[in-house]
Amino acid sequence: MIETFQKLFKKYFSHEEAVIFVFIALATVALFYFLGAVLMPVFMALVFAYLLVPSVDFLTKRKVPYFISVCIVFSVFIGFLAIVALWLIPKFFAQLSKFIGDIPKMVVKLQDQLIILQAKFPGYISTDQLNEITHRLDGSILSQQASQLLPQVLSFSLSTLPSIMTGVIYFVIVPILVFFMLKDRKTLLNSFKKILPTRRNLLRTISHEMNQQIENYIRGKAIEIAILFGVSFVVFQFFGLDYAFILAIFVGLSVLIPYIGAVIVTFPIVIIALIQFNLSSEFYWVMGSYMVIQLLDGNVLVPIIFSEAVNLHPIAIIIAVLVFGGVWGFWGVFFAIPLATLVKAIFNSWPKQNGANSPIKQED
Repeated sequence: MIETFQKLFKKYFSHEEAVIFVFIALATVALFYFLGAVLMPVFMALVFAYLLVPSVDFLTKRKVPYFISVCIVFSVFIGFLAIVALWLIPKFFAQLSKFIGDIPKMVVKLQDQLIILQAKFPGYISTDQLNEITHRLDGSILSQQASQLLPQVLSFSLSTLPSIMTGVIYFVIVPILVFFMLKDRKTLLNSFKKILPTRRNLLRTISHEMNQQIENYIRGKAIEIAILFGVSFVVFQFFGLDYAFILAIFVGLSVLIPYIGAVIVTFPIVIIALIQFNLSSEFYWVMGSYMVIQLLDGNVLVPIIFSEAVNLHPIAIIIAVLVFGGVWGFWGVFFAIPLATLVKAIFNSWPKQNGANSPIKQED
């Protein structure tokens, strides 16, 4: 057994760059684990700067001075943050408050729909099951809970003023970091390269393979979320579906969790549409339109946006979402596919002792 491990170690870790890369990877993981909460504004700024760099390069290629290009792109970014802070967030909480206030009415309507469904399909829902469900969804109990929920939300908000202040600080610090990351991009990159070892063929190979995919993925996801949110909101508003804004946000964000997100977000849409429209033609029109949106997203929008498809098996993608989401929460889910691609790139580029299967070429 010991001899087997020695052979494996000699084969995969005899190369100097492999040892250095392992050290850098462990240091990065430790940095995220121990200082992730403290450095979160820096990580967020890195993501936004990464998204904005192509726009800056687009302007500079058209002979716009670099600093002017940064100022233009940064001004658009600030305008986007202003829209989020002044329109999206207040509208979201306004509909959330309305949703909480309408819970008792929704429960009563849901009970009525269950009775109708039981009468139409007695083989699927028995009378005992219906009584058990209606007992659990007792309107008077939920009415009391709903009436107490809004004051609790307000009380929770007042008790979490430090968290609110943290959010305000993020709105100030992150844009400042983004501006300087864009303005001094070359200087920062050169300083970072000085920290790395002189011989970095492995890092260069991996970064070259990953850079285009990560850039394409982040920018593509941002575009996909915006398009799905906009189209869903217009469709839901057209049919007069309640809580159209919140549901459209959920539809947009569902793309962050491949395969699973689309299934999860379907349930609230079905329930709210069923409560509002019953089993009428409006209900079928809403659900049909929503299914068309999902089909167009998967078969038209995704292939167009992600022209350089990530060659990962669906099982690998789901495992990556579960693993990285469990470790790093939202950002782990968001970067699950790039991180999984990074793991694959490392595996393909890893130097081996025999050298025949390694893509790394030695420097002269």
